[in-house]
Amino acid sequence: MPRVVDVHIHLSEREDGLVRYARMNGLGYDMGELLSAMRTHGIERGLLLSPPMLDGGLLPNEEVLRLCRKSGGLLSPVLTVDPTAKEVKHGLKLAEENRREVKGFKIRLGYVDSSADNGVFSALYDYAEEKGLPVMFHTGDTATSTGRLTYSHPLALDAVANEREELVIVLCHFGNPWFEDAAELIYKHPNVYADTSGLSAGGGAYAKEYMDWLAGKISAAIYFAGGAEKILFGTDYPVTTHSNALALVKSLAVTAKDKEKILGGNAKRVFRL
Repeated sequence: MPRVVDVHIHLSEREDGLVRYARMNGLGYDMGELLSAMRTHGIERGLLLSPPMLDGGLLPNEEVLRLCRKSGGLLSPVLTVDPTAKEVKHGLKLAEENRREVKGFKIRLGYVDSSADNGVFSALYDYAEEKGLPVMFHTGDTATSTGRLTYSHPLALDAVANEREELVIVLCHFGNPWFEDAAELIYKHPNVYADTSGLSAGGGAYAKEYMDWLAGKISAAIYFAGGAEKILFGTDYPVTTHSNALALVKSLAVTAKDKEKILGGNAKRVFRL
């Protein structure tokens, strides 16, 4: 099995908003379990993002940095930045102070009252372009019924991709359920990528049929884009298990070489790992 890079991991050492998913998946949701699972499944590197807290806020980025250091180099930080001038300024300060560690930024479209082209993010995009740091955007369905889908629809990123051709954009969760729209963005824009994180959560009584549907949608997106060079593997731990996330990639109707790109080769290039 090829060495794997997981571009979308959450973790805290608190009672956060993802604990319910961990319990649903039978996970302990702690550093020891995560690193053990990474070793078991051949995951050589992971990118750690702030989980949501029970009060609707975020685990502070300082905690993400601390957890990454605690991992012994297996995890690298992605800083989550919300749409206020204060948060953007603080995120940029942290990124600069920890520039050897930070691998990108994350914006929670759909969970914050802001579009991707909000001018408050201009300084962040400028910095990301200058430093070659990808910006990951939540796209697609939200975990809460109060999410703003008009902001998290993948096509909402078309304007930013048009204006910022040097900005590396990652569509988290492949824009689920708008896979075809995400595929169009990947095809149209050289700077747009998508990750497979969090997709295998759900299905209920039709879990197998749902996984088959996902595999078909992602495979079709790869055909449309003309290759798998823009697809990145992610788990969204603890929202999905490593076994299910890897099984989804294994089930894609693409070549073994393309699966290797998805599982690690693309991420190493995009995030400079």
